[in-house]
Amino acid sequence: MSVEKPEKGKRNKKTCRTYIGGQAVLEGVMMQGRTCMATAVRDQDGNIQVEATRIKRSKSGTKARKIPFVRGIVNMFMSLVSGIRILMRSATVYGQDEEEEAGRFEKWLAEKCKINLMDVITTVSLVIGVVLAVVIFILLPNFLLNLIENAYPGFSVTGWAYLVLGAFKLVIFIAYLALILLLKDIRRLYQYHGAEHKTINAYEYGYELTPQNVKKASRIHDRCGTSFLFLVVIINILVLSLINWAIGTGRIENGFLRFLSRVGVEIVFLPVLVGISYEVLKLLARFDNWFVTIFKAPGMLLQKTLTTREPDESQIEVAIAAFNKVLEMDADPTVPETKFITGGLLTKMLEETKKEFAEAGIDETDAEWIYSIVLDIPRSDLSKERQIKPSETRKLTEIIDKRKEGRPLWYIIGDTEFCGCTIKVDERALIPRPETEQLAADIIKTAEEGDKILDLCTGSGCIAIAIAKGCAERGISVSVTASDVSDAAIMLARENAELNGVKVDFIRSDMFNSVRGRFNTIVCNPPYIKSSEIPNLQKEVREYEPRVALDGGEDGLDCYRRISDEVRKYLAKDAMLYMECGEGQATQILQMFPKRAYAVVSKDLEGVDRYIRIAF
Repeated sequence: MSVEKPEKGKRNKKTCRTYIGGQAVLEGVMMQGRTCMATAVRDQDGNIQVEATRIKRSKSGTKARKIPFVRGIVNMFMSLVSGIRILMRSATVYGQDEEEEAGRFEKWLAEKCKINLMDVITTVSLVIGVVLAVVIFILLPNFLLNLIENAYPGFSVTGWAYLVLGAFKLVIFIAYLALILLLKDIRRLYQYHGAEHKTINAYEYGYELTPQNVKKASRIHDRCGTSFLFLVVIINILVLSLINWAIGTGRIENGFLRFLSRVGVEIVFLPVLVGISYEVLKLLARFDNWFVTIFKAPGMLLQKTLTTREPDESQIEVAIAAFNKVLEMDADPTVPETKFITGGLLTKMLEETKKEFAEAGIDETDAEWIYSIVLDIPRSDLSKERQIKPSETRKLTEIIDKRKEGRPLWYIIGDTEFCGCTIKVDERALIPRPETEQLAADIIKTAEEGDKILDLCTGSGCIAIAIAKGCAERGISVSVTASDVSDAAIMLARENAELNGVKVDFIRSDMFNSVRGRFNTIVCNPPYIKSSEIPNLQKEVREYEPRVALDGGEDGLDCYRRISDEVRKYLAKDAMLYMECGEGQATQILQMFPKRAYAVVSKDLEGVDRYIRIAF
């Protein structure tokens, strides 16, 4: 497509006709192409959301859409149904969510009665819309004509009766369009209607679709639904006047029966009128000359004066987003569908997320943590029903999608809690495990004034920081040093110490290589997984957490051997060594420290021998 820019004041010729049509919705625009439909809406946070779906048509429906006169009826009915659905969907994005009780009712209908509330609302809205249309545009003008006929006997058999009836229909139609403009939401809707037309016109003129270019395009389009409705009214007046004259409804003496007969004729022939109007509109849309413009002019005048309003650039951006999505999906059948990010009921959404996680092999408790953190409520309160806002859903969706890709939850969140400390976490170090908190808690409890404490393999620094903070809260002064072989881990640990406001001396060291001095307490949570077992670990551990912090060698005990060989050089008198180990490793590790005063092995909450404390 060219990038020619529009010239203001010059009548532009359409060089790139498109099959794409649209509809204005609440704070947005829907565009429909050959294979898909895209609705773009600007939500209350100012973001443009796009929901795009592939159009699934039955074979019978596809054939019906190709039959002249029949296709107009089919298209009108389908447009009414989809239009109502799209309006309701756009309302949920813009924040017009059902209240909590309505949400509960929807859930109850789905579970107990197997009824979709959206289908119910669509059906009811469609019925109400049709009934109102019949009352306003069929019953009312015929009722007014009947009043005149009753006041002037013999008027019904004159040609003037049909002209008056047609005038009533035309006036009521225009008055209806004008009256609803008093509603603020309708005026906003008509601005988006203008944005829709401008975008389609700009594309057909061959302009590059930018808000500035589109704004200069016309907001009047010859395939608009307003023109279609106007044609229906005019053809209704012409055709029904002939039918009523031929049948002789005006000659029925009883006024009530005459009224019923005319109304019956209009309702019966309404589908025929719709089919004729659709074909006339398609025929007129194929040409762009002065002669055809005469027939298009009344509908275009209505668009200009009533059903479209000049949009601002933010509204045009929404229309462009919908249009471009349709172009993309029509050109490439592999482009996936997208959904709006809307609100919903907490329990229902959490249940769906847990199901998704279970199918993906992810721990369901991760779902609880995600909802708890994003909604800022305790996990114990997740059973209490509440409505989740679209803005909250967006945050939830971002985290859930990353978690389903395999990234560890706490790397996504960015921090975790450890012994009351906030620990920043990312791929530079292992995520602190809850069981390690007991190791730090034991040291905090037994530490004495003036103790020097060393944390080997510190990683994120969680143990060292927790000890420094815990001892300070106990009111005792200790000196804490922490080491790690990884420069990246040391950098992360320093950031965490600053975040928690504690003093820890960090050094880069391969175990004891760069350590100097003696310590009252040495603690270490080293790598203890066998090298052969690492490929079998969960994806989030295997692919994201640093291998150097996991791999303990062939039997998982390499670091323990190094500690047993060197630790005595760094122990003060009556010092203690604390270590965490893997399942089934405690006995082998103790055998590496034959010269000891005593040793204690403690179990974690799962009953696994996890903590080793050795006194020298």
